[in-house]
Amino acid sequence: MIRLDGRSFIVTGATQGLGADIAECLLEAGAKVALVGRGRPKGEELARRLGPDAHFVEADLSDDDAIDRCVSEVVRLFGRIDGLVNNACMYDDPGLQATRQDWIRLLNVNLIGAAIISAKVSDCMPDEGGVIVNIGSIGGKSGAVNRMLYPASKAALLQITKNLAVTLAGRKIRVLSVSPAVTWSPSVESSTGSIEVADRRAAVLHPLGRVGRGREVANAVIFACSDLASFITGCDIAVDGGYTSLGPDQGLGPRPWMSGTAGRE
Repeated sequence: MIRLDGRSFIVTGATQGLGADIAECLLEAGAKVALVGRGRPKGEELARRLGPDAHFVEADLSDDDAIDRCVSEVVRLFGRIDGLVNNACMYDDPGLQATRQDWIRLLNVNLIGAAIISAKVSDCMPDEGGVIVNIGSIGGKSGAVNRMLYPASKAALLQITKNLAVTLAGRKIRVLSVSPAVTWSPSVESSTGSIEVADRRAAVLHPLGRVGRGREVANAVIFACSDLASFITGCDIAVDGGYTSLGPDQGLGPRPWMSGTAGRE
């Protein structure tokens, strides 16, 4: 098992779903973790469940003052910040019907908030360096029907990963992204009802034949945060069951669109 004993991390959007899975895996590796989110009751309950090295810190990433208070509180709690996982995310995406306010609301969290907290946290990292892991998405790498806001935010986050990596390299701060495909989460559960249905529907898009599990994504984050990844920066780790390698045949054989079979369950 990879160990991160003595290190302290911030995980944003950590009160449920993938963020909670990442926080739990960091704690299991021996780290201390600040669970950053907006839902205080849920966050405090999760922190109690995860144990004494987990602390909930309330923050709205669309508010710069809230980010400043969050970073200061984590430094007060742990004395240092060794890593940041930018996981907080909004999924609402009206596509072509999106208003300017829709764009601003989503980008404030998915992109701008991640950039601002990365800058603030990097200033607090020790001389020996640190790591920032941005949670990207396959959505930032390909087109999607009736969606624009979410994919655009993830594509921009992947670009920011590269820029931050070369900007912060001189301070020994590594910056990577981890990009999941469809991963079991509260949002996927709400649309499918069960993990069995989700696996069946996702099989056509993922060569491994199912949706991902949160801990599978978290394991990649743990690796990225560890000394095993000490010479890795500025790149994306795809945890996508082969999604981005599949190509246009969707695993159904050559030119399935010609026979009308593409996308069938």
